[in-house]
Amino acid sequence: MANTQATVELLQAFSEAWNRHDIDALMGFMAEDCVFHGAAGTELFGRSFVGRDAVREGFQLAWQTFPDAAWLDGEHFVSGDRGVSESTFCGTKSDGSRIEARMVDVFTFQGGKIAVKNAYRKDRPPVAKTGN
Repeated sequence: MANTQATVELLQAFSEAWNRHDIDALMGFMAEDCVFHGAAGTELFGRSFVGRDAVREGFQLAWQTFPDAAWLDGEHFVSGDRGVSESTFCGTKSDGSRIEARMVDVFTFQGGKIAVKNAYRKDRPPVAKTGN
């Protein structure tokens, strides 16, 4: 029988897939009727992506916007059908502006998969570029 409980290990593996920029692995963690609420957008929940195809597009948008995107120093916990991942998001846009800010993802699980990923990030101004 398959494990139907979400675990800290699931969130750790999900985070590692983000850092590999591995869309297929990410989608393997997502429930059939999944939703992703991005950190930015005009709506109350930011920009929402509903359904597997839209969520896939939303996830890929992160790497299109920040080709070097990384989520560092992750900490994760799960309680019942909810979970949280906290990390430092780092990424550089095509114009050279760089973001480094703490962020949190709040998850809702269904059948051991991620049904909802709700992203929040500190609204920190771009940081100075370091090195050459």
